[in-house]
Amino acid sequence: MARDPDIDVGMEDGAWLVALPDCEDICRRAAIAAAALRQGPDEAAEIALMLTDDAAVRELNRTYRHMDKATNVLSFPGDSDAAPQGHPRMLGDVVLAYGTVAGEALAQGKPLADHVTHLVVHGVLHLLGFDHEDDDEAAEMEGLEVRILAQLGIPDPYEEAAVIRHEAVER
Repeated sequence: MARDPDIDVGMEDGAWLVALPDCEDICRRAAIAAAALRQGPDEAAEIALMLTDDAAVRELNRTYRHMDKATNVLSFPGDSDAAPQGHPRMLGDVVLAYGTVAGEALAQGKPLADHVTHLVVHGVLHLLGFDHEDDDEAAEMEGLEVRILAQLGIPDPYEEAAVIRHEAVER
């Protein structure tokens, strides 16, 4: 089992602390839980989490994904070969946009802390190489998310969505 990575949480938007005073601890706990899936040697690793606003995430999304809109979470995997021998390997960066995340939590009737936990887990899984580009990958990644979130005491974030999808198919 790989040791826990060092988690650096940066705060660019104070709205996070107003709405969720323990957001840094919530993010660290979620990142460590997801990073436990790492494979390979028991090496030191780091993850950087940035809690920012929609404007900053929109700019990142436009620059790196060519999508001119804010989104809830972006992941930027690190260069696994960049760490010098004996130094921690940078797994990557996960960036969350306050306005989008808070709006989604409200619209979905979820506690903000639960939604943030889910998005950090999701982002870290991307750093570990998981994706959801096709149905099989999406099913695998969602299954891992649900399992990790259950370990953290968070209900299945897809449960209600599955009911909504099922109802839409029946119509």
